Amino acid sequence: MSERVPEFEPEVKKKLESVGIEFNPERRSASFLQVDQKVQHVTKYLEGVEIMGIKQAMEKYDWVGEYFWKAVKRDQDEYTKMVDVEDVNGYFIRALPGAKVNIPVEACLYLKTHGAKQKVHNIIIAEEGSELNIISGCASHPGVVSGMHIGISEFFVKKDAKLTFTMIHNWASDIEVRPRSATIVEENGVFISNYVLMSPVKLVQMYPTAYLVGDNSVAVFSSVVVAKENTVVDAGSRAVLKGENSSADILSRTISTGGKIIARGHIIGEAPGVRGHLECRGLMLSEKGAIHAIPELEARYPNVDLSHEAAIGKIAEEEIFYLMSRGLTRDEATAAIIRGFMEIDVKGLPEVLKKEIDKAISMVEKELTT
Repeated sequence: MSERVPEFEPEVKKKLESVGIEFNPERRSASFLQVDQKVQHVTKYLEGVEIMGIKQAMEKYDWVGEYFWKAVKRDQDEYTKMVDVEDVNGYFIRALPGAKVNIPVEACLYLKTHGAKQKVHNIIIAEEGSELNIISGCASHPGVVSGMHIGISEFFVKKDAKLTFTMIHNWASDIEVRPRSATIVEENGVFISNYVLMSPVKLVQMYPTAYLVGDNSVAVFSSVVVAKENTVVDAGSRAVLKGENSSADILSRTISTGGKIIARGHIIGEAPGVRGHLECRGLMLSEKGAIHAIPELEARYPNVDLSHEAAIGKIAEEEIFYLMSRGLTRDEATAAIIRGFMEIDVKGLPEVLKKEIDKAISMVEKELTT
């Protein structure tokens, strides 16, 4: 593992940049790269954060093993069982107590071998009073069209801590992706999760869960998904509100240009004074695709406030005509509507992460209007 900035072929560098991975010490606080099952690069640029391969972390700290399978059940399904093996690898990222790591940590899980199954187990900890921002870019090597990625990620947001996690996927047409992740949020903790998928993929199937166990804890899930032809995306977010006055917002924007999307959301209220809101909006741009929205609200305590709204439709011609009357071409009007649809204003999201998502939206907007 070298501390110098790694060099990549132009096509690989372009693929990494498409998921927000830069290896730039001026714009990142730390970097991690895993290729297939091997950790290839780890660098820390700033103090206050720890980053290393999960195997190295277990050798350095006896207590790391206590976090394994604490948020995600090892026997949850056949895919968690597949990762519960000796050759698993992944990253360990930790913000030290009281550290404010505002410049993002970047972590890339890269699939290079055609037909390979990448098995990953990640542990992320924001210690008490800390703040941690992470960009996780997952991608496949140019020319690799077949394979599988199975990633277990367990997040721990301690008392008064804040963790922002932005995951950007750029896979290939015949790759299956099955992340399994869960988060435990303690008192006054804040967990913000952003997910962006703009490229073709055979299948993405995930349902991350946040357990808000502390009083006044907060979780915000936001996702922007574009499903192209022959792509299936079965994705959602779940929040279990266990702490008094805890709250959760789940926001999703989905676009089908020929692919199938199942957009799920589930909020469970189990304590007094909790609040939760689900918002799911879908846009159909092709007759071949499908969007299925499944919002669920579950109250297990009388004093809860849970709500949802869901809408699926197409671009309205009157909106296009209005923008054309203001001087835009039809393509420009369509692009403006798509951009407005996909943008989600997430409270507390650092400006640098907003720019990463905006860059991804710009790329897909160009594809959809050319």
